[in-house]
Amino acid sequence: MLKRARGLSSRSANPSGVKPEVPLVADDAVARVLSETRSIALLGASPRLERASYRVLHFLLDQGYDVFPVNPNHAGERLQGRTVHAALSDIPAPIDMVDVFRQPKFLPGIVSESIGIGARFLWTQLGVVHHEAVAAAERAGLEVVMDRCPAIEIPRLRAAGLLAA
Repeated sequence: MLKRARGLSSRSANPSGVKPEVPLVADDAVARVLSETRSIALLGASPRLERASYRVLHFLLDQGYDVFPVNPNHAGERLQGRTVHAALSDIPAPIDMVDVFRQPKFLPGIVSESIGIGARFLWTQLGVVHHEAVAAAERAGLEVVMDRCPAIEIPRLRAAGLLAA
């Protein structure tokens, strides 16, 4: 389990407009996750340039990560030079991190799939908050970073000297 920093995130909003309390993961723990990660399954990858998942896929590839886009609606297509997979279980390589660009309601199933493929880390993007699913992931031994974006965190942590270039 990652050590939680004191304080609450104010980034996430749910449809009711009430911001859920999201414990922050300490910056040094986030930097460790990012430095120990080599392969990433980007769940919810989109071929649409205006989508955040498209931009984050591009960013992570530029940073040298081995990124596997996952989206059943685009399985078999090529996205930024990578083959899109239908499911996590279709990826032909070990995965360190599952980066989630899906609605929070899908997170319990994603946690089960992530455990099934032996992922070490689960990362949920901004607004993807599901406390029960995260608790289940942590009980199963996954380390979780919730409600954050690696494309924001990597430059920020590098600027702070917490993550090597």
